[in-house]
Amino acid sequence: MTKLTGEQMLMRIFIAESDRFEHKPLYESLVELFRKNLFAGVTVLRGISGFGASHVYHTQKLLDLSADLPLIVEVVDTPEKINEIMPQIDLMMNGGMITLEKATVIRYRSGELNAE
Repeated sequence: MTKLTGEQMLMRIFIAESDRFEHKPLYESLVELFRKNLFAGVTVLRGISGFGASHVYHTQKLLDLSADLPLIVEVVDTPEKINEIMPQIDLMMNGGMITLEKATVIRYRSGELNAE
């Protein structure tokens, strides 16, 4: 396993809970894609409210358990790996937004007290 430290890339994929790819939730398909391609890390975050290009407001309400809430899929890896997989992501998404930014990575391993 190579160390992933220093300047890397953070990709954020903004989608909705209702987004699908091949009859599966899109976020699950994206996580599987990144795992299959051995990406360094992926996290799916669920928002409590938000809107996108359509300006339709999505929010979590106490009595509305079926709200179509925003999701963010965060991916960290090298710029090369992220650029390489972008065509596959483009084929999976019908909408949403993707942002890219540089990130300084300090990787910790379980059981260690000091950063690598």
